[in-house]
Amino acid sequence: MKLITKGLITATLVAILAGCSENEEEQAGETFHVGVIPALSGDEFLEAVEELEGELDEALPQDVEIEVYPNYNGVVEGLNYGHIQMAYLGPRTYVSANDESGAEAIITQLIDGEASYYSYIITHADNPWDTLDEFLENVEERSFAFGSVSSTSGSLVPGKELSDRGVYTNEEEYEFDVVSFSGSHDITGEQVESNQVDAGAIDSAFYNSLIEQGTLDESETKVIWQSEALFQYPWSVSPDVDDETVELIKETFLNMDNEVVLEGFAATGFTEATDEDYQLIRDIMIEEGEIDAE
Repeated sequence: MKLITKGLITATLVAILAGCSENEEEQAGETFHVGVIPALSGDEFLEAVEELEGELDEALPQDVEIEVYPNYNGVVEGLNYGHIQMAYLGPRTYVSANDESGAEAIITQLIDGEASYYSYIITHADNPWDTLDEFLENVEERSFAFGSVSSTSGSLVPGKELSDRGVYTNEEEYEFDVVSFSGSHDITGEQVESNQVDAGAIDSAFYNSLIEQGTLDESETKVIWQSEALFQYPWSVSPDVDDETVELIKETFLNMDNEVVLEGFAATGFTEATDEDYQLIRDIMIEEGEIDAE
């Protein structure tokens, strides 16, 4: 009887170990897909994404593939339908993904030790207005550019400010002469610098990074409005990603010293993030009717 028991225990242990080995091999054979919003469109950003793919590929047991999507909502849908396991999102798109699929923020970027940034409204340095109030005095003569329609600092936050001032309702209803959506922060900056639009909304971190890179000339633009502090863009994972993988991802970002990655994402480092960090954006989205209150 004892021999039978020992035999059963041995067989069970062998089966468990075999199962663990098969699971590890299966996990290692899968591809871990990551989606990235097109916050910028320049070569530096794309090079940073490629470098990051290499860093994560080395850290995780699975092969890693990162894709920059053509629009913000595509990344949210990728999470919703299980096409990707992790995403780089703006705060607004993160809240949408969390609301729709349960995606969880785990990491965000630091700028000089701070995990915050701002929405700026900028104009050409030669223009006579130095404040948003002055810019809006003859609003019917002004042109204005948002970034992506799904952007936090390029659309949601400045859009709410302009709505509160009674000059903007939505893409079709506004007091401006012209309202446009550039699609990305760098394009907005270029349009303002070249006087294609009178003013535009832009992410403060990317704005400063574009100046440092020489893409924008600091002497050609000026800031006429700044929002309250916003928590930085989160890297978010699907609820299906296991805890061990999440910890490996966190470790990779927290120890990141690849300058190409840091510069491309306008970061000086990374820190952990949680869903609670995005309550301000969630409150705005609830107020604007984009998501339901819990």
